[in-house]
Amino acid sequence: MLDSKGLPEVETADPLVGRGPDRFHREPGEGHLPAGHPPVRMGRIGVLLANLGTPDGTDYRSMRRYLNEFLSDRRVIDYSPFVWQPLLQLVILSKRPFSSGAAYKSIWNEEAGESPLATITKAQTAAIAGRMRAAFGDAVEVDYCMRYGNPSTISKVEALRAKGCTKILFFPLYPQYAGATTATACDQFFRALMKDKWQPPVRTVPAYYDRPDYIDALARSVERAYGALETKPDILVCSYHGVPRRYLMEGDPYHCQCQKTTRLLKERLGWDDFEIATTFQSKFGPEEWLKPYTVEEVARLAREDGKRNIAVIAPAFSADCIETLEEINEEIRESFEEAGGERFTYIPCLNDDDAHMDALSNVIRDELKGWIG
Repeated sequence: MLDSKGLPEVETADPLVGRGPDRFHREPGEGHLPAGHPPVRMGRIGVLLANLGTPDGTDYRSMRRYLNEFLSDRRVIDYSPFVWQPLLQLVILSKRPFSSGAAYKSIWNEEAGESPLATITKAQTAAIAGRMRAAFGDAVEVDYCMRYGNPSTISKVEALRAKGCTKILFFPLYPQYAGATTATACDQFFRALMKDKWQPPVRTVPAYYDRPDYIDALARSVERAYGALETKPDILVCSYHGVPRRYLMEGDPYHCQCQKTTRLLKERLGWDDFEIATTFQSKFGPEEWLKPYTVEEVARLAREDGKRNIAVIAPAFSADCIETLEEINEEIRESFEEAGGERFTYIPCLNDDDAHMDALSNVIRDELKGWIG
């Protein structure tokens, strides 16, 4: 419902919240605020988008700080800290920051001084914020955070609270749920709330891997990419970020949700089974991960199946990042070409594509029901 000035009314039990452009700001002496009380802003709804994270720079110290936070997360590496931490601190973090820094440097947005993931997430936030303003006026504040690195989840929760957000919708930007992505992002969000003397009502957004609007956005990106090629690829490889196979056995639904995303994409495109495949990338450590491994499968497709022309898409990533721009478009491409492949097409992530932003905004509107709109 709109007020007399055309702004959306906010349903709230708080007697301090009125209407109009200043309805979220209260000075001492207004409502129940006693004289001498600091001004407060109340009654807004915060939407906090969350992605994996990014180092602050490609130098050794920035990379080590970022990798230490990432690889110390028990959701990511669940080995005993007594075994894992000495190996991480004394061996891995003495070498890996150099190689990871070089990989990041090859894709770094030098003009903005940040990683592509940071640049894209900012653009996504701005696009979604514009859609929320059009729907709800200034009643909804949209911001973003990173699970690892900056801006931190804790800092952004504090910022939303300072802007008068008394309810928060937390949105991990992972289409498929995994303990190592969605769950750890939510863990950090809840840790941030532990610091709040007055915890707001909160909601977390569920996985959206099978939503028709998300699948349609994926399919349209494939159709655009194929339409720009002289020859249709022999097969589309859907490469998802991998996790240890043990996680599947322990109840993580990620593998099943990835398989369903591929199937729904195939059905939306009207393709046969042989035109699309599911693989997993980014294996780390000695144990078995979800298979087939992308880097091996693209080589097998070229060497054994005679697939000389393939396309690769990464449906588990909402934004292009080191795993897509460097790993897929460089390492995996090289594996395919060395095995005899001739034409390799990487189809970018949906990023801030309009259909993607519409789909994510639809998710948000659905999850805000009962709070607003």
